[in-house]
Amino acid sequence: MEVYEKQGGNYNQPYRSEKKVAAGILAILLGGLAIHKFYLGYTKTGIIQLILSVITCGTVGGLIGLIEGIIYLTKSDEEFDRTYVQNQKEWF
Repeated sequence: MEVYEKQGGNYNQPYRSEKKVAAGILAILLGGLAIHKFYLGYTKTGIIQLILSVITCGTVGGLIGLIEGIIYLTKSDEEFDRTYVQNQKEWF
């Protein structure tokens, strides 16, 4: 079942979040470096997570990245887009 996004009064484009998979994979693989935060445009939050990683030798930042990556990948495209792209939810 495809959900169509309304654009200019027309329902002609399939709805999808292009950033979901990339952000999820970046979070899981490079979570300690907060690359996924920068990719989503959360510069301040990315810097905070990067500092946490440096202070804790990557433990806290890596764990946050792993959890967020799993959350990103388990959300539907619509929910991911609404939560992280439109509403700019920065943590979990």
